[in-house]
Amino acid sequence: MARRKKEPQSVHRKNISMVAEQLFMKKGIENTSMNDIAKEAGYSKATLYVYFKDKEELVSVLVLESMQKLHDYISLALESSSNTKECYEKICNALVEYQEEYPFYFGMVLKTINIDFETTHFLPEEKETFLVGERINELLCTFLRKGIENREIRSDIEILPTIFSFWGMLSGAILLAANKEEYITQHLKKSKSEFLLYGFDMLYNSLIIERRR
Repeated sequence: MARRKKEPQSVHRKNISMVAEQLFMKKGIENTSMNDIAKEAGYSKATLYVYFKDKEELVSVLVLESMQKLHDYISLALESSSNTKECYEKICNALVEYQEEYPFYFGMVLKTINIDFETTHFLPEEKETFLVGERINELLCTFLRKGIENREIRSDIEILPTIFSFWGMLSGAILLAANKEEYITQHLKKSKSEFLLYGFDMLYNSLIIERRR
């Protein structure tokens, strides 16, 4: 225990947040108490409050981590290609990979985040989460603008509403495929990847300029 006390605060916070993540995945956020987290992490409840003032702060830290991971996935997908269709496919594949590797985080990214930092009390992690989300949106704005400049994506679309719709449709399809894979296989006669490819293509075709033959 003495050696543990000498560890940096960041190490303790990371240990606790990792345990909290596992418990939230297993029991849900609402059904997990700070006492549960302290017990599982091997801390007294009093010691736990030294590193996190409450469960809200713990959740905000995990949401921020989820947004940072998502930013890294999207950024990497866009850096690896300049072709519009290829970039789009890599964004879709990155989201699928992200959901499969971090299903808990994927769900958290879609939840409500604080956007009022003038009139309400907020945690530092909440503002940083918002800023990371804005950086992700800017990456996608750049992707769409380049597609429009290359005359591959329709110029009549509204950029920000399109991005918001983009998130809703892609994330919805990915979650549906993850939760209904057996139904998709048996009744739609498609594999999970085939179903997702079909949905991704439908969305892309709604964005691109129709070429006359």
